[in-house]
Amino acid sequence: MIPGPAVRPAATPTDLPATIPAPRAARTAPRTAPATAGRDPFIDVLRVFGMVLVVLQHWSIPLLSFADGRISTGNALAAGNAWMITWISQVMPLVFFAGGAANAISRRNAARRGDASPAWLAGRLRRLAWPVVPLAAVWLPLPHLLLALGVPEQPVLTASRLAGQLLWFLAIYLVAVAATTPMLRLNMVYGWRVPAALAAGAVAVDVLRFTSGLDVAGLPNIALVWLAVHQLGFLYADGRLGRPWVLALGGYGLGAALVAFGPYPLSMIGMPGAVSNMAPPTVALLAVGVGQIGLALALRRSIVSFAGWPGVSRALGWAGDRMMTLYLWHMSALFVIVSVVVVGLGISTPEPGTPAWLSGWPHWLLMLALAMWPLLRGFARFEAPPTAGPYTGGAVRVLVAAALVGLGLLTLTVVGFVPGVAPVAGAGAIVVGLALTRSSRSSRDTSPGSPHPSVQGSSDPRSSDPRSSDPRPSDPRSSVPQPGERTGRLHAPSPR
Repeated sequence: MIPGPAVRPAATPTDLPATIPAPRAARTAPRTAPATAGRDPFIDVLRVFGMVLVVLQHWSIPLLSFADGRISTGNALAAGNAWMITWISQVMPLVFFAGGAANAISRRNAARRGDASPAWLAGRLRRLAWPVVPLAAVWLPLPHLLLALGVPEQPVLTASRLAGQLLWFLAIYLVAVAATTPMLRLNMVYGWRVPAALAAGAVAVDVLRFTSGLDVAGLPNIALVWLAVHQLGFLYADGRLGRPWVLALGGYGLGAALVAFGPYPLSMIGMPGAVSNMAPPTVALLAVGVGQIGLALALRRSIVSFAGWPGVSRALGWAGDRMMTLYLWHMSALFVIVSVVVVGLGISTPEPGTPAWLSGWPHWLLMLALAMWPLLRGFARFEAPPTAGPYTGGAVRVLVAAALVGLGLLTLTVVGFVPGVAPVAGAGAIVVGLALTRSSRSSRDTSPGSPHPSVQGSSDPRSSDPRSSDPRPSDPRSSVPQPGERTGRLHAPSPR
């Protein structure tokens, strides 16, 4: 185990200190205020904004036409200078950053309650993987049914693949969640040097990728780039991300230099037939992500003020309870509208940027929103997993569960839900992994009058409540420190 910092808090019954003292430099340097008591509205806004913008982009950029039983696709952002939009609309770095801050707060709150790392990870796995179960339950039989009804094969297979490709985010985010406890230890000791080392590794991988001409050589950056951004969330939670305008200008400036003088494409999303900054991610995407984070931090005070408006507060609370459902099912809503408008009526997408495209875009989004509404109503109930007792299965078991869930998500990312054995095996691995995160009844039983071993020393009744570590938005009107305020510890969130 990596040793802690020189100044350590009182011992806690967990493997991670509940109080993380900031390094000396962080105590004196100007910094942006981190999350503190309750929930941080800044992080809540970033998560909702990021997911909504992902959905809006996925709904807006397809160029679709149907002829001779085949559907053709294109990308509206591939035309002209539309690539500039992607330097803002590619918000996955912000999502991983917000997730890093939320995971740091959640893990430390769990440590303060006396919950060990395996129990915390089991709860996070359940919340991450459970909403995928109904998606698989619908999409595994759906292609068979549509083909049996005589729907053309190519559109069905295309939709089946795309419905599973969305799960790449959950697969990578699962790695970040599983690595949270050891990466927090590294953050305690080394601070900024951890994301710097990850970024240096990403540079080395890019050099190998572009000098060899093999895209597969860039695969390690899937971990290095996203973990680096996730680690910046830890620094924010510690109050150690200062000088936001330096981050913004430096990140965007470096990104501009890399695409101007390096081998990187202009767009931050993948384009047909071109080298991608996204799959696998590149240093250029990491630089733009740092610029986005700096810009968001520079606007933090205004964002927090905006989140405190009563109407905005209610909207954030409502959206926060449905974010996973929106992400997992928004492509299904798109397939419904495409099947009616493009395949059924034969209406192709107009050329992007033309009056026909601009005038039709609001109507297109309205149809998609109407298709999305019943999906939200029907599947939002699966956002939270069934209530489970305290996890007592140990570290090996929960790591096996994480590996199975990750393997299942990766399988569905690669093959989607096309008819075959692989999607069934992937979904089965997720279900088995979820089952392993639940302790057996006998292991949860304790003698009458004695507290459960996993909650001894903690009087918090939320110790076994899976929602107590939920990083999704709740009431953004919780107390928020101002820039420069000293916050050596993070307190447990109030019950929703």
